[in-house]
Amino acid sequence: MINLNYWDELLNLETPGYYLTDESAARIHAEIDFQRACQVYLWALPAMNLYSMREGSEREFGRGNHILPIWKGRLKATTKVTTPNSDVIYAMGYADLKDGPIVIEVPAGIQGLLDDFWHRPITDCGLPGPDKGQGGKYLLLPPDYEGPLSEPMWYRTEPDGTEALYYTFRVRTYGVFVFWRAFLGEDGSTEMGVGIIEKTKIYDWGKRDEAPEMQFPDATDVEVQMLIPNVTRGDEPFRYFENLANFINYEYVDPAEYDMRGMLRTMGIVKGQPFAPDKHMKDILSKASLVAYNMSRANRYATRIKEAQIWPDRQFEQGFIGESMDFVEDTYNNLDARAAFFHFAYSSSEAMVKHLVNAGAKYPLTFRDADGNFLMGDYSYKMNVPADQPAVLFWSVAIYSAFDAAGLDNGQKFPSLNSLDDLVVNEDGSVDFYFGPELPEGAPASNYLRTIPGEGFFIILRLYGTKRAYYEGTWKPGDLEKI
Repeated sequence: MINLNYWDELLNLETPGYYLTDESAARIHAEIDFQRACQVYLWALPAMNLYSMREGSEREFGRGNHILPIWKGRLKATTKVTTPNSDVIYAMGYADLKDGPIVIEVPAGIQGLLDDFWHRPITDCGLPGPDKGQGGKYLLLPPDYEGPLSEPMWYRTEPDGTEALYYTFRVRTYGVFVFWRAFLGEDGSTEMGVGIIEKTKIYDWGKRDEAPEMQFPDATDVEVQMLIPNVTRGDEPFRYFENLANFINYEYVDPAEYDMRGMLRTMGIVKGQPFAPDKHMKDILSKASLVAYNMSRANRYATRIKEAQIWPDRQFEQGFIGESMDFVEDTYNNLDARAAFFHFAYSSSEAMVKHLVNAGAKYPLTFRDADGNFLMGDYSYKMNVPADQPAVLFWSVAIYSAFDAAGLDNGQKFPSLNSLDDLVVNEDGSVDFYFGPELPEGAPASNYLRTIPGEGFFIILRLYGTKRAYYEGTWKPGDLEKI
């Protein structure tokens, strides 16, 4: 049982005549500020996760709606971003609606999504989107837009006299996350997927011919830092709240955020006002950042959400807890599930969340071995993936650092293996994977992912085009068995 006596100080303050002394009131005010700062930290994780991604990307590749970095040689562990997939071709861009509506011409054949800067889904694009993989024009309207472009789906006469269909969406923030994925060739090549993504065009409404030429920088070998500030990585803990103040000052004010913005006011973060906390408040926010980070870590790695577990006889949990794209349940917002997800991941869409048979994707993951112990890089493990893997497109196994949820930088080319690789397959069609600081004796090198002694890690099994057997529970992976 946890000792709760640390609250006794607040229960035994001096209260002469039922009033508080100035010293007692100051102590209570400090506690209010600290508690609010912790809750604001957790509430803001979706936005701060994406803010840090944009900050890191623009630092390396520049800023503008026309810049769309592509990991043309697949994403490696040198890119520091939460739980990326190295087994598809990634493109991640950051568009801005502050100057008005924009058009995104989505190429045929991608699997993509658009999120606002609170990581709320705008729409899927490409294969899971309204264009059904045929490509199309997506018209995005700012949250404060007033004008004729209001229908959800409509035709417009182009300058050449032709009619074009636009998929039209009003966005709740100025910022837009553009996230494209293209698939590898059967031989693992990337050229075709990269070529598809490079057909993307983003421009201001009505200014296609005047728009800057699209740029597609190759991010493959660039060491991009796209993670939220983390003091254990050497960052100043207060910087989280500096980022949050910058974000609040720039973004649209959504009335749904008024309560949390009221909490932000307590610590001096108000849109249109400079953020200049005194030393006392800065110390409180720095400590809150450290404590809230631990809250976030416990909320994901040791979650109390019972619905997180997928199968009662397995350690695997859902990556995206629940079936709500924006974590809205019947009578409440699932704040714990929301904070758990954005502690270690980014992006949200219907294709990631809903139970779509032979479509979408599922991401069972595990932080623990078969005995319920956290996975540690000092030990060796074996995991069996049974035959008839329930994935129409492909499936993969990836390894991540518990420290920051980025791909484990283990010295191997990619921190993942997939069904397109030259894996050793058992006679019954199952595949055994091995994890450990050294290749276990008798294990095939093709099925091995290296771990780092002294560091915790976790595993994500990705299933693209998830089949019915996964949802019905007639197929499930084996837990990691310690060797």
